[in-house]
Amino acid sequence: MSDFDAIDSLLDAVGPQAELPPCQVRRELRERARLSKAQVARALGVSPSTLSGWENGRDPAGEVRTKYAYLLDGLNAKLTTETETTTAEPAEERSAASGTTAAAVASMSSTEPGQDEDEVELLAVPELCVLCGRPAQQRVAGFAQHLDPSGCQAAPAQTPKPSPTAPSARAQVPRTARPPRPAGGKDTAPRGRAFQEPSGPADLIHEAVHAALAEHQGDVEAASAVLLKRAIPDAMRLLDETRKGARYDVIAHPWIPDILKKQTSRGADQIWEARPKWTRPELPPGQHEVTALDINGAYLSALKTHLPLGQLEHSTGFAHDRRRAGVHLITPPAWEHDAVLPNPIGQRDEPGPLWVTEPTLRLLLRLSGPKHRLCEPPEIHESYTSGATENLLEKFRIALKDARDTAIADGDGLTLEYVKAMYSKFVSTMGESNYNRELYRPDWMHIIRSQAFANLWMKTLKAHDASLTVVRAMGTDELHVIGDWRRVFPEGRGVTEVKVKDTYTAGTDAEASTGEMQ
Repeated sequence: MSDFDAIDSLLDAVGPQAELPPCQVRRELRERARLSKAQVARALGVSPSTLSGWENGRDPAGEVRTKYAYLLDGLNAKLTTETETTTAEPAEERSAASGTTAAAVASMSSTEPGQDEDEVELLAVPELCVLCGRPAQQRVAGFAQHLDPSGCQAAPAQTPKPSPTAPSARAQVPRTARPPRPAGGKDTAPRGRAFQEPSGPADLIHEAVHAALAEHQGDVEAASAVLLKRAIPDAMRLLDETRKGARYDVIAHPWIPDILKKQTSRGADQIWEARPKWTRPELPPGQHEVTALDINGAYLSALKTHLPLGQLEHSTGFAHDRRRAGVHLITPPAWEHDAVLPNPIGQRDEPGPLWVTEPTLRLLLRLSGPKHRLCEPPEIHESYTSGATENLLEKFRIALKDARDTAIADGDGLTLEYVKAMYSKFVSTMGESNYNRELYRPDWMHIIRSQAFANLWMKTLKAHDASLTVVRAMGTDELHVIGDWRRVFPEGRGVTEVKVKDTYTAGTDAEASTGEMQ
């Protein structure tokens, strides 16, 4: 009978799922309640990126769906009651109290041209910008900030110190240089960003390393295995931390066109990333010492690239809008410099149109411009693009870069490998991967990879223009040159520097050595 009891229990658990409002209403309820994604996600036991997906078209299931529905119902009831109470007051009284009540601030809300009605509020009483600490007249997605970047670039104004008894004092303090922690105590310095956790992005990395070492009694090898295994979820946590108070939301699971989907389970999609794999056909006469240079942190640097913010939209035509980014079907121009420089689109056997990413298109347009005139402009046939920004992952990149620099300076190989795994796996698993369910952006994956290839290509051009003989360019980080490369590239382990990977001899009098170049 116990078997039937188990079945009955299972059947009892199957029932109608909790009703959820439309995704745009979910976000509106949260923002009207002045709750951050991190706050709601923490209460539900999910990540902010998962919550972002629920607010952009995905639906939760199971127990967490019931919890989410309960939260939304409660917010709706609370906000409806507050609205009814506010509207019951005479309009004159609401206006008179506008300087002291949140209801009056909401009644003064309006939008600027081109902004979403639910995104921007005009504040009756200025609040301190979460980016620069100066008074701002707008609130974006629940955070006071300047819509015009120039507002944050002006000289900081003197602002009164917040009352120590004010509940939101920490969120109102202008962001300044972070003071050192007191010995043996906690960091009590206020942060300038609303809803920020006590520890910053860099602390997340250091705390994870220290915790892993403590868990394994200082065994570096065991700690490394744990950290590398956790690199993907830890990278997503770091991304969420660096996105707090950001102007743009990360849409984690947008609609994706078929060209960005794998044709078979083990196959590839239709995007060409322009990966360089080039070796110079002929060397100058004589023997030459070739230096193989290693480009540091190639994928880390490539996180600074133009990424589409929203769902990709289809368009046709030859014009390129630099305010947007995505993938483009182009006919690439003829390349007549293969004897000394690699083709910017890589080694491609088949002629005709192909789908390329934003960095590849921008590289071709740059090389066809008046400064270089190395080729004709590409012919654009159609595109899938969205409004874009080059700085979407900038704080994420800087947090990783700072941790990497500190690890190198301290000789901390464990943290260095952990950071490298975080950014490399972050890039490689944001496409169709079972290892990262929180972020599905194959367009971003291709764009970041292509940006790394484009960055290497521009270093190749820099070497050529400085009269170095370029011998080989491979992947994201390998550049072989003949000549005094130190006058062109700084040597070191920083992301703006290069290091020597190998040296060898090549040329007409060293035929045995040229096999390395084949």
